[in-house]
Amino acid sequence: MIIRDVTDMDLSAILAIHNAAVAETTAIWDDAAVDFRDRQAWLAARRTAGYPVLACEVDGVLAGYASFGDFRPRSGYRHTVEHSVYVEPGHRRRGIARLLLEALIKRAEGMGKHAMIGGIEARNTASIALHAGLGFVEVGRLPQVGAKFGQWLDLIFMQRMLDDRVIPPR
Repeated sequence: MIIRDVTDMDLSAILAIHNAAVAETTAIWDDAAVDFRDRQAWLAARRTAGYPVLACEVDGVLAGYASFGDFRPRSGYRHTVEHSVYVEPGHRRRGIARLLLEALIKRAEGMGKHAMIGGIEARNTASIALHAGLGFVEVGRLPQVGAKFGQWLDLIFMQRMLDDRVIPPR
């Protein structure tokens, strides 16, 4: 498995993984698939903001991708990022999400970020366990704030502190 920065050539695979998550899971709380232009704009926005988009390549195939971005748009949140990790359905449960999340944590630390947040649907026990195993703790639970597949969804926020600074930098 190779973790690397995505290239424009990865966008079709990213689109397929994203739309599979929309259609089959509660990892993305959208009801409709997106098109290629949507993923182009998303990637361009991440690049403009200076945030990483990482790929996990297995035997020459993009098996998963991950990124982080601003937690909230206000400047007071500038030291906190929220991440997302998605794995191609045929490659799930093979440690790819863990490798991608570990790489994201290192990138965020390297950028001087203070905290990383993950928003997880409460029944996604595999993701909750993955995050806990990497030092994330549950810091909030919002019952029935989403809906998909004819059911209410609860959102759990998990957080990992990335450094031990007591006073934030300016």
